[in-house]
Amino acid sequence: MFIKKLKDCPKFISGDNAILRELLHADKGNFKFRYSLAHAVVKPGKVTTAHKLKTTEVYYIVKGSGLMHIDKKVSKVTSGCAIYIPPRSTQYIKNTGKSNLEFLCIVDPAWRKEDEEIKGGSC
Repeated sequence: MFIKKLKDCPKFISGDNAILRELLHADKGNFKFRYSLAHAVVKPGKVTTAHKLKTTEVYYIVKGSGLMHIDKKVSKVTSGCAIYIPPRSTQYIKNTGKSNLEFLCIVDPAWRKEDEEIKGGSC
């Protein structure tokens, strides 16, 4: 059995400027899955930097509200929303609430730096 607590995962700033904690990564353990799982935080009024992944990503909003941008589409998101982000889609999220926007990020296959393209500024 493998259990990892969020509070035990170190915080870091991701390439898109979210505050991340990596919970699971297929390449960092004796796992029989391909994905990675991270917890992200975007502070009130902040927006992540536009970026693309070569891989599939899913966000699950745990807390807060925001605007999700995928290519030219924009949708309001709140806690309880699951968002599918197709490979090679330009994506970013803006926190429109007064508290932290918290979400889980699942990348399949697992996130790798070379699979991400940062667009160089938020849109």
